[in-house]
Formats: sequence, structure tokens, C-alpha cells
Amino acid sequence: MPQIEQLAATWASQLFWLALTFGIAFLVVGRGMVPKVQSTIDARDAAVAADLAAAEAARAEADVQEDRWRAQENAAREQAQRTLAEARASAASTSERTLAEAGEATNARIAAAEAGIAASRQSALTEIEAVAAEAAQEIVARLSGASVERADADRAVKAVLHG
Repeated sequence: MPQIEQLAATWASQLFWLALTFGIAFLVVGRGMVPKVQSTIDARDAAVAADLAAAEAARAEADVQEDRWRAQENAAREQAQRTLAEARASAASTSERTLAEAGEATNARIAAAEAGIAASRQSALTEIEAVAAEAAQEIVARLSGASVERADADRAVKAVLHG
């Protein structure tokens, strides 16, 4: 068979060209492209690592800032509560003082009014006794014709009115 006989003659040249093609491909890809791709991958890995480190540092700084902010907020809240408590206490004492002054003024007016009422009552009783004594004198004088002295009429009216 002539095809098998030609196999040996063509086999060596095909092997040569195969080795030459793969050698050139190895040099172009292995020595030219792979180092460039590897350096790009290394640069990307370094950038990602740097970004992760920067993000971790920023997170730590944010945590510190948040803790500081919370401490300031808590201090401000406590100060506001103290101020509010002081204002409430001040308002309560002012209200108590105002109510006490108003109560004293009202009690003084009530006492003055009661004293005025007592004086008016006493004056009215005195006038009633005087009018009653005069009326008793006139009634006795008209009915019996006898005259009664003013002191006797006053005693009689007081005895009837006061028991």
C-alpha cells in the first residue's frame, strides 16, 4: 500500500512543523502575553486588597465617630433632661409661691370682709335695739300713758332679744 509507505517520509516533516508551530506559540503566548496578564491580575489583586484595607479603616473610623457621636448625643440628652427638670422645679416653686401669695391675699380679704360683716351686724343689732327700745317706750306711752325711762326700755329689749 502506497499510503503507508509515504507515512514515514511525511511523518518527520509534520513533526518538525508541529514542534516549530508550538514553539512559536509558546514563545508568543508564554513569554509575551502571560506575564502581561499575570501583572494585570496581580495589580488588580493589590488594588482590591488596598480597597479592602481602606474600607476596613474607614469602617473602624466610622465606628469611632459613631461612638463619639452617641456619647455626645447622650450627654446632650442628659443635659436637656437636667435643664427640663430644673425648669419644672422652678415653675413649680414659682406656682407655689404665687398660689401662697394669692391665698394670703384672699385670706386677708376674707378676714377683712368677715370683720366688716361682724361690725355691720353689731351695728345693725345696736340700731335694732335702739329702735326697739324707742318703739317700746312709745307703745307703753300710747297704751298705758306711763312714761318709761330709756335705760329700762333698753334692758327690757335686751332681755327679750338676747334671752
